[in-house]
Amino acid sequence: MAQPPQPWDYIAKIVSLGDSGSGKSSLTIRLCEGRFVSHHDVTIGVEFGSRIVPVGPPASLEYNINNPSSSSTTPSNITSSPNDRRGNNAAGGKKGSSQTPSQPQQKHMKLSLWDTAGQETYKSITRSYFRGASGALLVFDITRRNTFASVTSWLNDLRQIAEDNIVIILVGNKSDLAPSSTVTAGDAKNKRQVTREEAEEWCRANGVLEYVETSAKSGDNVERAFVGVAERIHQNIEAGKYDLNDRRSGVKGPGAGGGARTVNLGVSDGGTGKKASGGGCC
Repeated sequence: MAQPPQPWDYIAKIVSLGDSGSGKSSLTIRLCEGRFVSHHDVTIGVEFGSRIVPVGPPASLEYNINNPSSSSTTPSNITSSPNDRRGNNAAGGKKGSSQTPSQPQQKHMKLSLWDTAGQETYKSITRSYFRGASGALLVFDITRRNTFASVTSWLNDLRQIAEDNIVIILVGNKSDLAPSSTVTAGDAKNKRQVTREEAEEWCRANGVLEYVETSAKSGDNVERAFVGVAERIHQNIEAGKYDLNDRRSGVKGPGAGGGARTVNLGVSDGGTGKKASGGGCC
């Protein structure tokens, strides 16, 4: 009996890293399940999730991500809410979208998400999971300056182990606690300790692709962050920068990745949240 076609064209390994308590696990759960967990156990080792997202046109043009015809240098926001998640089809497409003969065939990428522990105790373990990653979210808490001070060390660890062409973005989480983009002394409603300008300057100085502020609680920009990484990886695929048949590669094509172990948290994959301490590449 013939196997049904895969609902994705590529699999990409994405790691999230940063200090404990910065919200890495909450971002993964928000993306995969469309919900917010206010109290989450400290990650031990690595947790896994997956989500299928559209990459390339026409979705990328609608999202205004990596759109060469756009006059704006900053991509438009994409928010991830429970309603948005359940409005997507099983392949991660937008509800109500339709293909026309004039449109290119929509590609889809399955993001294999590796949420690494942020505690120093587990750092020697989690660093090994950076190997083979094609994308990374470097996460800090914008209400805790010490987590921003640590991102340089995390970046150095990542670049020592990961491939040279890994796509990295800086994510400032918990924007719901910081309505202003600047630090405002005496403003109890604005708990921000790191300005947007500081984070953007850090990205320029360290060769990081871009800076995105997210809120795992409200869903603001969560999908924007992950899809932004996926889109840049797709650009690299189109440019021939990956060997899709190489088991060591962080990107694979259809039929690859057999035998890999993952725990799928995503609604679209029918998974349930679990913890794990090891697994295959993608």
